[in-house]
Amino acid sequence: NAEAFAQTVDTEGGKGYYSHLITNKNNPIVAEAKAMGGDKYTIKNAANLTFAFNDPNSTSGFLVPSYYIFAQNGVDPKKIFKRLVFSGSHEATALAIANNQVDVATNNNESLDRLQQTNPKARANIETIWTSTLIPSDPIAYRKDLPEDLKQKIRNFFYNFKDPAVLKPHGWSGFDQANDKTWNPIRELDIAKQILELEKKENLSAEEKQKLEQLRQQLQAVKSS
Repeated sequence: NAEAFAQTVDTEGGKGYYSHLITNKNNPIVAEAKAMGGDKYTIKNAANLTFAFNDPNSTSGFLVPSYYIFAQNGVDPKKIFKRLVFSGSHEATALAIANNQVDVATNNNESLDRLQQTNPKARANIETIWTSTLIPSDPIAYRKDLPEDLKQKIRNFFYNFKDPAVLKPHGWSGFDQANDKTWNPIRELDIAKQILELEKKENLSAEEKQKLEQLRQQLQAVKSS
């Protein structure tokens, strides 16, 4: 029962961010990982690597890398690594890399930029080895059942809010108009990942086959909306 009406715009005018794979800059894998592509290197050498996701509910720290790196290559990250952990927050994952506690981890450019401000020494120890496609920036939403005149007042407030004293600490320059469809790429990621996970299973049950067909229909609906 939520309705998205705006999205954040960063100080450079961007309306999105990127998921990353990161490693310690002094880790011996850096040169080969960057030359080969961090995603390909990570899969190929997973049995010898320790790996950290952020929270399972994180878009950049779990969903995006899970789909683009693992699901599209038909591998299950829970089965291929020497050790797999969930660090919780982006900061915790970044610090785990900076302190050489894991070999490779997920993160995003916004969190790494914040780390540059709060802990530049730790940020200096981190090397990016993979970058995703653009992820739509955060939505601002209100309840669908609010009166239309109140919705209009809220929209006007956000679309015209430009106070740098409030916005700059968040890395924002303002808010741009958006609607629910702006985040369809995230829906596609989520549905496609579920489809791939079912497709790689053997001997699907009748219930799983029905679920697979429903997911395919959902994906088509999102793409055509």
